[in-house]
Amino acid sequence: MSPTKPVKLGVISCPGTEKITAEVTRHLKKQYTKKYNRLAAHISRKYDMPVEAVWKMMYLNEDLHSVRLNHNSNFTKYQPPSFKLPVTFTRFANGEFKAEINSSVKGMNIFIIQDVENHYPISFNGEDETHILSVNDHIFLLFVTMDAVRQAGATSVTLVLPTYPYSRQHKKKGREALTASRFGQICEFMGANRIITIDIHSKEIENSFKGLILENLHGSYQVLLKLKTLVDFDDPDLVVVSPDTGAVDRNKFFAGNLQKPLAMLYKERDYSKVTANAGKTNITDIRLLGDVRDKIVFMADDMLGTGGTLIMAMRALKGFGARKIICSISLPIFSGDAVHYFDEAHKEGLFEYIIGTTAVYHDSELLDREWYISAPVSDLIARSISRLYHERSLSPLLDNSRMIQKLLNKN
Repeated sequence: MSPTKPVKLGVISCPGTEKITAEVTRHLKKQYTKKYNRLAAHISRKYDMPVEAVWKMMYLNEDLHSVRLNHNSNFTKYQPPSFKLPVTFTRFANGEFKAEINSSVKGMNIFIIQDVENHYPISFNGEDETHILSVNDHIFLLFVTMDAVRQAGATSVTLVLPTYPYSRQHKKKGREALTASRFGQICEFMGANRIITIDIHSKEIENSFKGLILENLHGSYQVLLKLKTLVDFDDPDLVVVSPDTGAVDRNKFFAGNLQKPLAMLYKERDYSKVTANAGKTNITDIRLLGDVRDKIVFMADDMLGTGGTLIMAMRALKGFGARKIICSISLPIFSGDAVHYFDEAHKEGLFEYIIGTTAVYHDSELLDREWYISAPVSDLIARSISRLYHERSLSPLLDNSRMIQKLLNKN
């Protein structure tokens, strides 16, 4: 095994994803350093050689079989590649974008990371002027980046989209578009081999593609790591509640692993109204299936936009007698004035904490709230990238029940 084997693994950060990309590449370096140090130690013991001599021999072998010489000056320990590729992104005055790859990617396996829900000011090419990009802006940036990578001769292109865009437009009720499917089909047409996402809104989307593979990761383990610092998993008063019928499978997963009872809220909606903010929803009535009186409620959902539905569910649970409410959100978008509405709801005593993953970028405006807890998913993404690059199974990451059981046994 070559110590520079992952040299054909490249990561591209689209504008607005610099933070999570830095965390992902840091985890990749940590994983490969641990992996190759273990390999060197094994060879050292097997052949009774000093570890430094093993590394020198491995780097010598690499130089003898490589077109390009390794210019690393330290041959006594493993030096992981940088992984992140240099790219220049340009935004023109009329709103068009251009991506230019600044190093060779021919023959490489490229992973493009794009957070389509980052709506914070972004600068291009170090300019002082910043721009707030829409979901559609981010999508087109992704398209021009993907095209640039393909034009440059990359072997494969994998899109890392923590939030899958238009995922709520996945089924027709009338004369409307199936945009969730069409987005993936466009990516497939442009040459994407695979999409990695987190807790997609509808699993049926993956049935829309001919060759493109959709890998749907779960942030449940990362959420439980944070939850166990807030509650005792052995507490008999802990109950899992599904906020609606669409989230039953997700909460059933938590209830099954925690071995806790599962309750569900049933909501009646007036679909003639569109939810504009957290203060106005289209829910007309809420009913409870189960018992939450004097209980500690844990409620998980995949996406939080304006937050009105979740706040109404919290208020209903309090009305049904819940003692404490903790929620987890895989994709904490917090659209519009959602943070303000949750500030008011927390003051009102409707909930204790919200655990949100880092799949969506946020700054201190949200992260500094006493009621918000951030659960990093960068290590999960890094592990999936490494496994795919080495053609290993993603099953341990897609179904993380074994990891969760280890966590619970340790607890």
